[in-house]
Amino acid sequence: MGLQDTIQQLQRDLRSGRFTNEAAVSQGAVLPVLSALGWPVFDTSTVAPEYTVEGRRVDFALCHSDERPIVFLEVKRVGGAEGADRQLFEYAFHKGVPLAVLTDGQEWHFYLPAEQGDYQDRRVYKLDLLERDIAECRSRLERYLSHEAVASGRAIEAARSDYRDVSRQRQIQQALPRAWDKLLEEPDEILMELLADKAEDLCGFKPDPDTCARFLEASGKPSSFQPPSPQRRPPHQPEPPRTRTTGAGIGFVFQGEQHRTGSAREVMTSLFQRLAAKDSTFLERFAARKHGRKRRFVARDKFELYPQRRDLCENCSFEVAPGWFIGTNYAKLEIEKIVRLACEVAGLRFGRDVVINLGE
Repeated sequence: MGLQDTIQQLQRDLRSGRFTNEAAVSQGAVLPVLSALGWPVFDTSTVAPEYTVEGRRVDFALCHSDERPIVFLEVKRVGGAEGADRQLFEYAFHKGVPLAVLTDGQEWHFYLPAEQGDYQDRRVYKLDLLERDIAECRSRLERYLSHEAVASGRAIEAARSDYRDVSRQRQIQQALPRAWDKLLEEPDEILMELLADKAEDLCGFKPDPDTCARFLEASGKPSSFQPPSPQRRPPHQPEPPRTRTTGAGIGFVFQGEQHRTGSAREVMTSLFQRLAAKDSTFLERFAARKHGRKRRFVARDKFELYPQRRDLCENCSFEVAPGWFIGTNYAKLEIEKIVRLACEVAGLRFGRDVVINLGE
């Protein structure tokens, strides 16, 4: 299988939540990519698994003819790469390895450990296989990680060139407005928590998630923000798309049946209960997807839902199936985002197979 076909298969597997642990990421994502990049994955002197460094182990060491590691590759579960760069850098420093790669299957982080700055400063490139197009995914993987490029030294030269290239700053400047638009379009829980906490500092009252989400919907025009009245929709808020209506009242349509609920949060929890009952692997596959930056939307341990917020773990979690909990402290925009992700994992079409109405 060629690299492009491998990437496309990997994207399908990631979207369906097939990689539930690090071993699955290694076997189902990393090794197929390395093989498509020309690495002899069954030659353990070249692709060395569990490589020992100072009594510890790095998941893969990619070596050349003298079996000296040129690349260290550390694997984490999907969504679990946060903070793992420190461990990887320690491995690379001990062996003087020029290139380090950290991946959870979806995100691929390429580092030059010998450069200056903190860990993020020494990251050459971050590749998200679900956010970039096929051509970009293929180009970057070949540039930094193909067997021929690594063996010839071109991969290291390319990484160093990209690291120094001032155009990176121009790309960042171009990406910032789009990144901000994305945050406003699909608010991240950390952004909304920061907004709510700052509002509480200023006025003594903490807004609920829906109020914060409506404010962010103003798309960078806070002076025009007006809290909605019960009688009408705020002027800046567009009419809900047809995919979000079930006919009348808050609820959802699933498998052709209409279900009424008392709140937007009940739409989410009831739908997850039905998806879990329909497919016993759904919750595990959903949990394997990348969620928020810190918290998990669904977890076996409810204290993973809101790290460092035990009060929310106790008061804003719901057991959707025995031993599986879902967080409920979300605004309607976030609930829709979670439902869309659930449909993707379940192989359902949002707006057709699953139709939701979260209310005004």
